[in-house]
Amino acid sequence: MDGRKRIALYGGTFDPVHVGHLAVAENILKLFALDRLLFIPAHVAPHKRGRGTTPGLHRYAMLALATQADARLRVSSIELDAPEKRSTVETLSRLQEEPGPRVRLFFIMGADSWADITTWREWERLLEMSDHIIVTRPGYELGSEHVPESVRERIVDVRGARARGVAEEVGAVGPRLYVTDAVLMDVSATEIRRRVREGRSGELGQLVPAAVADYIRKYRLYTEREA
Repeated sequence: MDGRKRIALYGGTFDPVHVGHLAVAENILKLFALDRLLFIPAHVAPHKRGRGTTPGLHRYAMLALATQADARLRVSSIELDAPEKRSTVETLSRLQEEPGPRVRLFFIMGADSWADITTWREWERLLEMSDHIIVTRPGYELGSEHVPESVRERIVDVRGARARGVAEEVGAVGPRLYVTDAVLMDVSATEIRRRVREGRSGELGQLVPAAVADYIRKYRLYTEREA
């Protein structure tokens, strides 16, 4: 440990946040000995809501309800408050300015995002700005041929490792890209929305926290057919 606070940044649409998201957060908090994990709901421009993405206010509220019992979990409105600054590199840059020098940031991305990383704005700069945690499923073959050797040599595979082993890998050297198979639950936001549209909201208790299920029913979210 290098003495700095460790904060992970977990972005996504979270439409809605579900038990799979929370399981990933819990596993990463433990594995990387994090002090805090920040959920960052993405801004989605109205003209890009092809399937009817839920407004940010509702997605933020559901995240707040889902994380209220764990002080280590927080929700940031940074992307919702500044829709004109939508790129990940801009978000990370702004977040780096807030905590100060005694904080070490870890940016979380899924295997699909990693596969498309070279299409992201200023992606090489992004990978230099903080540590990254690439979350994949057990047994999933994660490629690295799409990135140069200078990036590949910073990849650290901690799949299958216990918390103590990961803590030893995460030393003072950085920034690195840590690959972990922290996804243990096969839950899909698309499936949740489909069940609600089909009138099966009674099944929500197995897929989202109880407070989130109540919120979805109260505001009748996901009842309209998606485009």
